[in-house]
Amino acid sequence: MRLQKFISRAGYCSRRHAEEFILNGKVTVNGQIVTQLGTKVDPEKDKVVVEGTPISPEENLVYIALNKPKGYVTSCSHPGEKIVMELVNIPQRIYPVGRLDKDSTGLLLLTNDGKLHLKLTHPSFDHEKEYLVTVAQPIPQGALHSLEKGLTILGTKTRHTRVKRISDTRFKIILKEGKNRQIRRMIQKVGNRVSDLKRIRVANVRLGRLPEGKWRHLDETEKKYLIEAVPK
Repeated sequence: MRLQKFISRAGYCSRRHAEEFILNGKVTVNGQIVTQLGTKVDPEKDKVVVEGTPISPEENLVYIALNKPKGYVTSCSHPGEKIVMELVNIPQRIYPVGRLDKDSTGLLLLTNDGKLHLKLTHPSFDHEKEYLVTVAQPIPQGALHSLEKGLTILGTKTRHTRVKRISDTRFKIILKEGKNRQIRRMIQKVGNRVSDLKRIRVANVRLGRLPEGKWRHLDETEKKYLIEAVPK
């Protein structure tokens, strides 16, 4: 199948826009930049990426929730490290949506729906991500208020959050953004340190009682919400 047709049929963009992406060097096939229109790809074997987003045909789309354990890197390939893809044994080629750092655990979404992958990771998709945080030292109420109001990290102020205390050293926090190691940086900013970080919800998908290291397919309600809720 021609590359631009493959990208279009996957629902990522129109064929004309796919041609523009190719000509502008924004498309790779099996890790190599392709700028030649009409390049042929095998939808079953070749790995196509547009602007950093993996592209897959619409057929046999899968949507998975994984409970990521500590020690696994959120990547499709990372020599010398255990990767989350090792935990999901299915025939389709899937990709993580967003990231959880190596020392964090909890809910990670994976899919081969390139269109949805792009939208879920785009800043305009204003969805919630909920975390259970354990810190090394008791955290005062004033520090929790600072987390809620926003703190300056990486040169910008974080958005307002919602925080619910559970104990002296544990609380839940709900974010609507995903800066690099954001929660760990925010906790450091208020003079404390994260000792355990677990993501328990992404949008309407909850971790629930899914055992660590195990995965499940999203149910129809979860899929429908994600597909319909993201910006068109």
